[in-house]
Amino acid sequence: MYASIIIDISHEKVDKTFQYRIPKELEDQVKVGTQVQIPFGTGNHIRKGYVVGLSGTAEFDIGRIKDIAGIVAHSITAESRLIQAAWWMKERYGSTMNQALKTVLPVKQKVKQKEIRWIRRLLSEDETKKAAEEAGKKHYQARQRLLLALCGREEIPYEKAMTHMNLSASTIKPMVEQGMIALESETVFRNPAIGDGFHPRAVALNEEQAGIAADFAARYDAGIRETALIHGITGSGKTEVYMEMISHVLEKGRQVIVLIPEIALTYQTVLRFYRRFGKQVSVINSRMSAGERYDQFLRAKNGEVRVMIGPRSALFTPFSSLGLIIIDEEHETAYKSEISPRYHARETAIYLAEAAEASVVLGSATPSLEAYSRALKGEYRLYRLLKRARPDSRIARVQVIDLREELKNGNKSIFSRRLQRAMEERLEKGEQTMLFMNRRGYASFVSCRSCGEAVRCPHCDVTLTLHFGQKLVCHYCGYETRLPETCPSCRSPYIAGFGTGTQKIEELTKKMFPAARVLRMDMDTTSKKGGHEKILTAFAQGQADILIGTQMIVKGHDFPKVTLAGVLAADLSLYTSDFRCGERTFQLLTQAAGRAGRGKLPGEVLIQTYNPEHYSIVCAASQDYESFYRQEMVYREVLHYPPSWELLAVMASSASEEELAKAMEDLKRQVFKALEGLPEGENVQVIGPAQATIYKVNDIYRKILYLKHENYDILIKLKNHMDQESRQAVWHHHVAIQFDLA
Repeated sequence: MYASIIIDISHEKVDKTFQYRIPKELEDQVKVGTQVQIPFGTGNHIRKGYVVGLSGTAEFDIGRIKDIAGIVAHSITAESRLIQAAWWMKERYGSTMNQALKTVLPVKQKVKQKEIRWIRRLLSEDETKKAAEEAGKKHYQARQRLLLALCGREEIPYEKAMTHMNLSASTIKPMVEQGMIALESETVFRNPAIGDGFHPRAVALNEEQAGIAADFAARYDAGIRETALIHGITGSGKTEVYMEMISHVLEKGRQVIVLIPEIALTYQTVLRFYRRFGKQVSVINSRMSAGERYDQFLRAKNGEVRVMIGPRSALFTPFSSLGLIIIDEEHETAYKSEISPRYHARETAIYLAEAAEASVVLGSATPSLEAYSRALKGEYRLYRLLKRARPDSRIARVQVIDLREELKNGNKSIFSRRLQRAMEERLEKGEQTMLFMNRRGYASFVSCRSCGEAVRCPHCDVTLTLHFGQKLVCHYCGYETRLPETCPSCRSPYIAGFGTGTQKIEELTKKMFPAARVLRMDMDTTSKKGGHEKILTAFAQGQADILIGTQMIVKGHDFPKVTLAGVLAADLSLYTSDFRCGERTFQLLTQAAGRAGRGKLPGEVLIQTYNPEHYSIVCAASQDYESFYRQEMVYREVLHYPPSWELLAVMASSASEEELAKAMEDLKRQVFKALEGLPEGENVQVIGPAQATIYKVNDIYRKILYLKHENYDILIKLKNHMDQESRQAVWHHHVAIQFDLA
């Protein structure tokens, strides 16, 4: 047996591996993730490395392959577990080991450390005064300024001295050589600003919350490590329960990872944790610099941080004694990776927790059907929070408005008459309103009223979106162009935007309510670092009356003065080509409804739709998850969709349509050939190949083959067979294959 070994896992090029022979006596002990000692280089110096792959085949001349020297004692480190996770992800999700390693080893980029430098006085007070007088006599004015500044203090920040005293290196160097001063530096970790100080305070829990926290603590102390799901209505205080659980785990000397679905949640969520746990908390997010992210993982590895909060990537924090992983809003699509390996944070967290003997807690007001069905089967422990945490807070009153009736009565505005009145009432009372639209941009697309042709991206199979300033943008490849004066197809001047985006809503709102202070929050207004925090802080402080936004405004935010939430296009997400579109719609509407009435003031939610009878909308309006779950599961069972059946999507992409077509037909033949040798796979459903929802993106064509079966292991066998066969196919270098377990 041979082992592929990485010497330096912190290096950016983690794919540089070396093959070593495993001695017979070590074969039972060497596994993926094991830290080993190896002779390295011409001098055979003993170095440490990590095993990242095992093989029965030598990659080059056997005579040149060296033996592993030994196994490092107590070698199960945080890095070992992460490398084991990479191997598991490669096997489960169908990626290369290199792709998986680059996903799980966050400390892989060497970043210049940030330093604080000081100028320290080495002379006594009297000696410094004399030296300053001497410098004045010799007209060394810069030296004199520095020496006078050092009278009465032992040190001065280097940067401040250089800037404020107009000093140069030529002034400092001779003073160091003469023993007057010393330059000292200290490496500091970049710690992102989290909050307004550490004010530890535990919140008094209600009976429901306290019962869950106590049950978790008792089971944890009994050594039970399991996955639990907290199904709590919006405003039921799931975060307070999380903090009690974290406090208990920290008392046991363990560490905690808290996942949040989007950067928009970071500001308010992290502030609450920071106020409870202080400097034990750190945060990472995608808007941080490489240096900031590097520092946070290094601090976690060194034991300076015990609670890491962040999005999906925070899951791979190198904690040495991980005790708990919490996944808030576990239903969110952001927990599924869109690049290879296409892992899901929920499944990966459970794997990592088992390896570290830790627990997993999932939380949501609208759990994914996968998580809830497992909880009902007893695979997860199920907790329920059925009351709002604040006794003076009541669930908002929800009304569904039929836009078909509005149109019949002559109202062509995006605002129903009921919503207009409600917004006017809030402005008069000094209360706040949130308007939710599930898209960004100014208008959804631009088309010609003469020939009907829409203006499309030349590189993708999508229409361009009209943005403010007469700019057309492709949201898939980034292509930009100016709005043409005439139709590119028929040269007609009758070309205009159709549909409504957040920018258009902002413009119409300001026109309808000129005295209102309006803020907009979407991908465009939050693209800069700190954009989310700036907008949310302004709204929380009452600097705006109306907040307009995409789905990022409906998740997790708590504004006590918001008494009205308006959903402008409730059924927009019902018409996407995704079997989960009903579930997504229900979740978004329920979350939106949960934003109003969070404080003492009663809340109202108005849902505008052209499809008021759809069960997703009816159940969201009544906040009835159980009813939605029952109806949605019937649909999933009849059509054999997850969680009733397992679904594997085989996605192929190529710059050549011809090569893509050949590859997909070849893959389909491989599936049927593999099924001949799998008696238990007779019920596998093969659908396609079909064009992807968006067939062409950035001049790359895409097709999908779907496989369905009740048994997950059967699909894994088929995936492995296709993966192996495709690597030897003639089209291998022209077509990229990705596997996605839905």
